[in-house]
Amino acid sequence: MVEAGEVRGLEVSKQTPEPPTAQTAKDEDMCVEIKQESKAEIKLEDLFAGIDSDDDEFSTSGNPLNSKEHRDDDAQNTSIELLRIYYQRFFPWRYMFQWLNHSPVPTKDFKHREFSLWLHNDAVMRYQSYTTSDLFRKDVLRLMPRRIEIGPVYTADPRDRKTFRTASAFQPMAKELCFDIDLTDYDDIRTCCDKANICHKCWRFTTMAIKVIDTALREDFGYNHILWVYSGRRGVHAWVCDKRARALKDNHRKAITAYFEVVTGKQGGKRVNIRRPLHPHLSRSIDILKDHFQRDVLETQDPWKTSEKADYLLQQIPDLKLREALRKKWESFPGRTSALKWADIDALAQTDASATLDPKDLLDAKQDIVIEHTYPRLDTAVSQKLNHLLKSPFVIHPGTGRVCVPIDRNNLDGFDPLNVPTLQGLIREIEAWTEADGAAAAMAAVEVSGSSGQDVKPLQDWEKTSLKPYIEYFRSFVTTLMKAEREAVLKRERDEDDEVPVKVESLDF
Repeated sequence: MVEAGEVRGLEVSKQTPEPPTAQTAKDEDMCVEIKQESKAEIKLEDLFAGIDSDDDEFSTSGNPLNSKEHRDDDAQNTSIELLRIYYQRFFPWRYMFQWLNHSPVPTKDFKHREFSLWLHNDAVMRYQSYTTSDLFRKDVLRLMPRRIEIGPVYTADPRDRKTFRTASAFQPMAKELCFDIDLTDYDDIRTCCDKANICHKCWRFTTMAIKVIDTALREDFGYNHILWVYSGRRGVHAWVCDKRARALKDNHRKAITAYFEVVTGKQGGKRVNIRRPLHPHLSRSIDILKDHFQRDVLETQDPWKTSEKADYLLQQIPDLKLREALRKKWESFPGRTSALKWADIDALAQTDASATLDPKDLLDAKQDIVIEHTYPRLDTAVSQKLNHLLKSPFVIHPGTGRVCVPIDRNNLDGFDPLNVPTLQGLIREIEAWTEADGAAAAMAAVEVSGSSGQDVKPLQDWEKTSLKPYIEYFRSFVTTLMKAEREAVLKRERDEDDEVPVKVESLDF
């Protein structure tokens, strides 16, 4: 193991919420102004443009939803008033607090945690902190940020950082080990979409990456509490929540990131250079990915269907005569699929096409090709720095209106990024909820629990919508994490109690 104001019903006021005060906007310690061109009339989609983000989540170029009718939908989906309903009635404040606090009682893990709030007046409020979950909720409902980011736990309250005379008195001390996978990093090999666009075909690259990274984190590093979250558009984030992972320093985080850096180099050239014999992690990864390569890459993406892409494949073949034989065959059959071209490599290698071919060199080359087209591609900057901030789970993506929901790692193939709950969809679902639905749900609860109807708790609003399974999964994850933290504390206390003082015998004779 490697150590390393409340809304009643659904009536929404048309009045625009009050913006932050002038004092808040002028406070250099709280706001970082983001420059944009002035607009006489600000459209909602423009509120989210021009933001410098690690995952470029606010980009609308190439977005399949970027038509006029969809822009109108987005304007409704991401309006401030609908966001207010969402944060009041659907956002899982309790479980978010428990997740970051690691205990039902407030601790420094939450009180000294940095939050960043991206506002609608082009300002970003950094170094926000809250002593309780209620204060966090109250501030979000007051400011209505379009985005919430989570940062590290500091040695002191982030709001007090300017009161310290030395920089060493205010330092980041803990944060989840995070990973970011963005499908734009696969644009050189995915043929179905590009830029911010995604579909079910190219989403398979994300599924492959989760399988490889999750397996390695558990088997090679011994981590158990890994939360995968859909970014809301074209990627996923991983939060490794084990206490050992949260305590990692920057150099340790860089080392773990380097462990997963396999596909490197520039597009257009060889991007995989692996030493032999293969590291056990890579051997295991190839076993995980080989079926995906055949089905999701060769058959679905057909990456070498053009002559230009086929030439790139030929460059990876280590024997000149075999390359020429393959080139000649593919020129004779210009419509040959990538799956057939891949099979041609072995078929011609078994003939007299090249007497000097080393089978081991060909096997190594084919393994490199499989890895290049299937192995995870990470945004390493997200993982390497302890003070890096990352978008919070369960926020609303402004470009798509989708909720950033957690992903069940045991049902990766069943996750559909295009069918996750949306802000507008949740509002429609709660409007459609009737008293009959409530009575049926209560009856079902009585049948399950075997208790009287008076003992059944009323349903929360998120339980009446398609958000329910995602919050239930998150609740289960948080419960398991807090249990592990509590057991670790109890074990440490027992060990301390079991320490027997050593009796020192006298040396007097």
